[in-house]
Amino acid sequence: MLNTESLKRIDREIAKYPADQKQSASMAALAIAQEEKGWLSSEAIEFVANYLGMPPIAAYEVASFYNMYDLKPVGKYKLTVCTNLPCMLSGGVDAGEYLKHKLGIGYNETTPDGKITLKEGECMGACGDAPVVIVNNRKMCSWMHPEQIDKLLAELE
Repeated sequence: MLNTESLKRIDREIAKYPADQKQSASMAALAIAQEEKGWLSSEAIEFVANYLGMPPIAAYEVASFYNMYDLKPVGKYKLTVCTNLPCMLSGGVDAGEYLKHKLGIGYNETTPDGKITLKEGECMGACGDAPVVIVNNRKMCSWMHPEQIDKLLAELE
């Protein structure tokens, strides 16, 4: 189900744990599978679970708990807006509303061209930088007021 390079990467993650604790690599393995496939289908989750020797429901519990995993297809760019209380009080809700208006979509929706998916996220550990938006689970963007949001959207074009 996964290509050789992804399996090698998962094997490197597994090697970080005792032999009888392969399931400890589940978060990394799911992230690698998602990176290859673009999202985590039930088949991909089951494949990772079997590869790690754990029940598929246990891998699904991990994938469904953390908002960095996508259980349905997303756009080329996933923008996750922190709306946890500190960010909310510092403009996170406004940033989310501005993005919804600019993109013409709501949370958990993708633009008609398939380019951008908008998500709501929990604390990202950067309360002093609020409002915060994370792009594709990798790039944290701070102080995302309308001018910065417009700049980010232009960069994604």
